[in-house]
Amino acid sequence: MGSNQLGNRIRSFRKLKGYTQQSLSEKMGVSLSFVGSLERGTRTPTEPVLRRIASTLQVDYDELCAINK
Repeated sequence: MGSNQLGNRIRSFRKLKGYTQQSLSEKMGVSLSFVGSLERGTRTPTEPVLRRIASTLQVDYDELCAINK
C-alpha cells in the first residue's frame, strides 16, 4: 500500500474516532506535524509507529494497513 493510501486510512480512522490531528499527536506523544505528514503521505511510518497508531485508534493493525488475512 502506498503512503498516500495509508495516510488516507489513518485520517479516516482518526476521524471515526472523533480525534483531531492534535489530539492524536498528544495521545501518541508525537508532533502535530508528524501526524499531518503521515496523513498527507509525505512520510512513511515504520511498523512500530503503525502499531502505535492502531493501538491509539483502537483498530486492528491489519485493518489499518488493509492487510487481508
